[in-house]
Amino acid sequence: MRGSGLLADRFGRVATDLRVSLTDRCNLRCTYCMPEEGLAWMPREQQLSDEEVGRLIRIAVERLGVTEVRFTGGEPLIRRGLVGIVAAAAALRPRPKLSITTNGIGLERLAGPLRDAGLGRVNVSLDTLSPARFEQLTHRDRHADVLKGLAGAAAAGLTPVKINTVLMRGINDDEAPGLLRFALDHGYQLRFIEQMPLDAQHRWERREMVTAAAILEALEPFGLQADPVSRGTAPAETWLVPGYLDAAGNPARVGVIGSVTRPFCGDCDRTRLTADGQVRNCLFATGETDLRGLVRGNASDDEIADAWRAAMWGKRAGHGIDDPSFLQPSRPMSAIGG
Repeated sequence: MRGSGLLADRFGRVATDLRVSLTDRCNLRCTYCMPEEGLAWMPREQQLSDEEVGRLIRIAVERLGVTEVRFTGGEPLIRRGLVGIVAAAAALRPRPKLSITTNGIGLERLAGPLRDAGLGRVNVSLDTLSPARFEQLTHRDRHADVLKGLAGAAAAGLTPVKINTVLMRGINDDEAPGLLRFALDHGYQLRFIEQMPLDAQHRWERREMVTAAAILEALEPFGLQADPVSRGTAPAETWLVPGYLDAAGNPARVGVIGSVTRPFCGDCDRTRLTADGQVRNCLFATGETDLRGLVRGNASDDEIADAWRAAMWGKRAGHGIDDPSFLQPSRPMSAIGG
């Protein structure tokens, strides 16, 4: 399959979902991601330009079989050229599905322009319904702005609006039922995500993680039912919530992404491009392939595509978190992109 032109690996997986990090910067300081004082940000000259991002997305779509593009960060909404980048991606043929993962700050203002540019959907991070707890978790008093961002996305038609929630033991692990009720009442789709070893401080401890099993136990009062629809290559296992409908009138669902305890590596279809133009074939990869150097060295589209294929061919069978030899990536999540 390596010669097929697609982003295939040795285990028969084909990457069709591209995650593009547009910046390593963020306007929050979530405790599971970075320290309160922030990090040493990437120098601007190392970051891909809007045109360079657009070229690499074009190569991925036109030459490598990518069908979905999700913009991430850091916080992608702070990228000044975001709307133009989305519009350029939407103009490609075949047109990829376009989405964004954001903390929601500024989304109320940008939801309309992003929709008009061609964005189809948003994932918004929200870990608590308490403004005080939000400030404790993020070191910023912006809870109301996130809620406005969610409402703005729904009003703009960027649906289904999905919420990403990370539960932390002793901090917000008591909020699973309340967060699900909030999502159901507003027509949002909630996804709980197990905390992963991707924090800048390297303080992650498996024994402190709220597992997928614990999350489902907390949701037992809702009487969740197995989802008859196959998850396919999606990272979230989903369950139906009896008695509720989503914004489109379909049975409401809740998802759990058990990246650590219920890994889905065998069905992974993702490839990642960092803000400085490095390809990562796995979220937990310890190596990268430099495409920025090729772009700035006047490499042809064919040469860049070949390098990308080679990078994906070397993908491991799994992330190896349970292996005693596992090493946390040197880059934190904010510098990799979700």
